[in-house]
Amino acid sequence: MFALIFWGMYAITQIPIDAVPDITNNQVQIITKSPSFSAQEIEQFITAPLELNLANLQQVEEIRSVSRFGLSVITVVFEDNLDIYKARQLVSEKIVNVPIPKEMGTPEMMPISSGLGEIYQYIIHTKKGFEQKYSATELRTVQDWIVRRQLAGTKGVAEINSFGGFVKQYEVALNPEKLRSIGLSIAEVFNALQTNNQNTGGSYIEKNSQAFFIRGEGMVSNLEDIQKIVIKNINNTPILVRDVAEVKFGHAQRYGAMSYDGKGEVVGGIVMMLKGENSSKVIQHVRKRIEEIQKTLPEGLIIEPFLDRMDLVNRAMTTVFTNLLEGGLIVIFVLVLFLGNLRAGLVVASMIPLSLLFALGMMHTFGVSANLMSLGAIDFGLVVDGAVIILEAVLHRLYVSKYKEETLEESVYQSATQIRQSAAFGELIILMVYLPILSLSGVEGKMFKPMAQTVGFAILGALILSLTYIPMMSAWVLKRPTSHKPTFADKLMQGIEKIYLPIFYFCMRFGKMVILGTISLFILSLVLFSFLGGEFIPQLDEGDFAVETRLSAGTSLSQTIETSQKAEKILLKFPEVKKVVSKIGTSEIPTDPMPMEANDLMIILKDKSEWKTTNDKEELANRMRAALSVLIGVNFEFQQPIEMRFNELMTGVKSDIALKIYGENLDILFQKANQCANIIRKINGVADLKVEQIVGLPQMLVQYNRQKIAQYGLNIVEINQIIQTAFAGKIASSVYEGEKRFDLALRFSADYRKDLSNLKSIYIPLHNDTQIPLSEVANIDYTKAPMQITRDDAKRRITIGVNTSGRDVESLVNEMKEKLTPIQLPAGYYFKYGGQFENLEKAKSRLMIAVPLALLLIFMLLYFTFNSWIQSLLIFSAIPLSAIGGIFALWIRGMPFSISAGVGFIALFGVAVLNGIVLIGYFNQLKKEGFIDVFERIKIGVITRLRPVMMTAIVAGLGFFPMAFSNGAGAEVQKPLATVVIGGLITSTALTLLILPILYLWINQRKENENE
Repeated sequence: MFALIFWGMYAITQIPIDAVPDITNNQVQIITKSPSFSAQEIEQFITAPLELNLANLQQVEEIRSVSRFGLSVITVVFEDNLDIYKARQLVSEKIVNVPIPKEMGTPEMMPISSGLGEIYQYIIHTKKGFEQKYSATELRTVQDWIVRRQLAGTKGVAEINSFGGFVKQYEVALNPEKLRSIGLSIAEVFNALQTNNQNTGGSYIEKNSQAFFIRGEGMVSNLEDIQKIVIKNINNTPILVRDVAEVKFGHAQRYGAMSYDGKGEVVGGIVMMLKGENSSKVIQHVRKRIEEIQKTLPEGLIIEPFLDRMDLVNRAMTTVFTNLLEGGLIVIFVLVLFLGNLRAGLVVASMIPLSLLFALGMMHTFGVSANLMSLGAIDFGLVVDGAVIILEAVLHRLYVSKYKEETLEESVYQSATQIRQSAAFGELIILMVYLPILSLSGVEGKMFKPMAQTVGFAILGALILSLTYIPMMSAWVLKRPTSHKPTFADKLMQGIEKIYLPIFYFCMRFGKMVILGTISLFILSLVLFSFLGGEFIPQLDEGDFAVETRLSAGTSLSQTIETSQKAEKILLKFPEVKKVVSKIGTSEIPTDPMPMEANDLMIILKDKSEWKTTNDKEELANRMRAALSVLIGVNFEFQQPIEMRFNELMTGVKSDIALKIYGENLDILFQKANQCANIIRKINGVADLKVEQIVGLPQMLVQYNRQKIAQYGLNIVEINQIIQTAFAGKIASSVYEGEKRFDLALRFSADYRKDLSNLKSIYIPLHNDTQIPLSEVANIDYTKAPMQITRDDAKRRITIGVNTSGRDVESLVNEMKEKLTPIQLPAGYYFKYGGQFENLEKAKSRLMIAVPLALLLIFMLLYFTFNSWIQSLLIFSAIPLSAIGGIFALWIRGMPFSISAGVGFIALFGVAVLNGIVLIGYFNQLKKEGFIDVFERIKIGVITRLRPVMMTAIVAGLGFFPMAFSNGAGAEVQKPLATVVIGGLITSTALTLLILPILYLWINQRKENENE
């Protein structure tokens, strides 16, 4: 016992702790940055060749991709049993030899993180009084070279992703008019910058017994050095960089930004945890490191976290431990109340911490993390059921007068021996019913397997303890009563018997009518079940909002920033809001490749006790939607940070339901998607709807006239390089400031990068030292282009994202299917439903196979216990009887069927069968003891076993009670499970004590008639 306590206590300090299980699939993401190329070129030259090579990988479940301006992101989803490091090795081998043009970038793999990887998000801003001291560029430099650098290497951290501000560059801003007047080309300036920024070494020279090392220092170190670089000598006159350009501090072209509380732009970072690490420990390390970094920051700057996963973990764990504590206390109270013996009650109650310690030890051994699902579903009522049966039998024997001559040890041994088979098989059956959960795969497997494992460990520990520890403690702690005075428990049971016996006699007398009524009730429950609807799992309340915000296609970054700040100011008027942070566009590491018109608004809410507008989160979201509706042309989609990340990583879509349309032509896809969206928008229960913007990107298209290019003796590569350098900028070299390194970029001055006329008037140098404008050899005009091209397994698709409100996912999808039936798609185009609905369908199909198999195993176990097909079927009847209450409980509470509720039904079946075993097992025992009359046997049996049957049901039901009515963080996931068990136990207990005796009577009477 002491070894068990030590083992469990040690495990507590080692087990990883998180709010929820990590349900991210086993994936590797490949990114390729190519800032100057459009979505079509990205797809054609990068994404498609990479996908073709990756398609030959083994154990791949899915390949999906996003190609957008300047960026390709490919996600390869592997089977869960493949090690992530092996998967990355396989991917790296495949992407090395892909024929991607050199100028279009190099594919790289994303950090080894997951949907739970973004554990700590922060912003860097100025303190009061220092608002004007630091620019956005300086803030970003602090983030990249002080904060990020010092955070790197923190144990358990995979990467630190920078967001917002401007990445500092040394910029040579060319004046094209000066360049043309002198007769220089962009290529000559670029070449001069490259060849005049270099250090060298000349080995060493020995002199006077010393070695003098030769070092040539030619690196530029400041703006003045760059200005003095010679481009060319014309008529013995050196042309310097400063003669044709302004040399200044600039910044790289950016595709993302971050703003805070409507006060303007800030810089931030996202700490990404290494996959499989203990988030609570990693966050502790990060917090400690942040405190140290804060001391090293320049004066007036502060690091402020806005999303700290530990807050959610603490809230979720508080909910779990509160429910466990309350459930445990309720179970102890019921035990003492019904057993009428404080010592006996405490002996059984001592099983609770010991079983929990055993479970924790096994969790550590098998690598199961402690979270809402793994610990939240432990019911101490289930855990002590076997011990209750044994101890009740021991007490019963101690109070029976004919066993008074036995010693206490003999009484304990005899009673425990007689009942141990029923108790052990009952516990084994409860273990057996959790097997279907272990068979789940994919998302549902990751969510519910830890729960099944933990409950299984706890019950296994309880089984071992009930057969060893309970008899030992009973013999050591209990006392044989010298005289028996009726206790409160006895009076309570007498009161229950007075209520029960008249009902029992009535049911036995009118058995047919009662059975018909029960069957009718069962049929009614099945009808109700068909109307419940379905969802994958209830939405976990994370405590904050993540609002995906979309402006019209092609909106500039500055306009998105301005609109985001307006939204922030509107949201801050709600007293429930603590702070609002906007993450706009794409960060440096594009784990979430959003366009510049997209923004993730992170709304950090105060504790619910401080809410004033409303206490309902959904109502608050609706009020916020209404307040934000003043921003015309902006689409807001309310979700939660982790939920949104999970949805996106697992399905490529951030919404609850993803309607995907597959086909080749992007214009047709967009047209059909909008046609479907107009129908879906009118369906009740649709909260947010978003059509993926795949077309409508405004662009300036340069179409070359090949005849004229040939006439002038030009080539397209040279012209492309001129356009790219002039507008996008080209990195010529690097400038070092101590250990800091900044790019030296060459581009046109901002005054010459404003509109179409600037593009048309770029001058192209000819071989005869003359120049012509670009418009001479190309047609240049405004046009529309694809925004992005998304693909699943090399098939193009568009997605309509739908979030639900006040309605279950399954019924909404069914109505969507019905309403979209008239939509005619061209040949080769088709629909597919994804998101939570897809997960629900997969889980249901898996359970449809696994649950019957588990029930068959239970039946076989019953047969080996009783060696009778009829008695096994008799006990098995408790399963449909228990389902009645579970279904009615869901209906009464207005809950749809979910995988969480399904798990509740599985747990319920085990307890229902256990009660049947206790009752039928005792009937058989009485028969062996000489009670021939069937009715007499039933009467004695139900009265004697009324207490243990009531106790096992009540302790199991009340053990789930705090979980069913909890309002803490994460309680939403547990409520359906607990509701099903409580409701089912009410009907199964009542019907076990009433229906089972009727069926037993009929079967035995029929046997007697056959024998006669």
